[in-house]
Amino acid sequence: MRKDIDYPPQRILIIGCCGAGKSTFARKLAERTDLPIIHLDQEYWKPDWVETPKEEWAVKIKALAARDRWIMDGNYSGSMSVRIPRADVVFYLDYPTAKCLWRVVKRVSRYHGRNRPDMPPGCNERFDWGFFHYVATFNLTRKKLILQQLDRLGPAQKLHVFKNDTDAERYLNSLN
Repeated sequence: MRKDIDYPPQRILIIGCCGAGKSTFARKLAERTDLPIIHLDQEYWKPDWVETPKEEWAVKIKALAARDRWIMDGNYSGSMSVRIPRADVVFYLDYPTAKCLWRVVKRVSRYHGRNRPDMPPGCNERFDWGFFHYVATFNLTRKKLILQQLDRLGPAQKLHVFKNDTDAERYLNSLN
């Protein structure tokens, strides 16, 4: 790992808008750290896009966060208070809305009617106006809350904010 981290991080949280590249960054980071990946979308969604019931999700997220080692990608803002305190390092992919929307459109085109690698079986990619609206308004409606939560990181926790792919790739290349 990087020399500026005083310990080898065992729990890494990756957050940001849909389409920012959280799952891709998580896979690349896992290749360099040998930490297991937890894609929260795989844990949350049941076949045919059925949501996990709230009580069940609360139990599940606590159990996932309690694990000793992980790279966890996903927002799920209602669970940040459980996940952030457990993270040694947080990566916030703070990408422009237009970039995220473009990537979501590309993703839907590429996987339409099929399962993406970071999704559970039975959740085939689909076009959903509600989801596009969520992505389009993410930085307007969610960013402030994310930043407030990140302001409460402890002194032993590291935060990396990436504004673009170049920042993320530069970090990953520094791990080699």
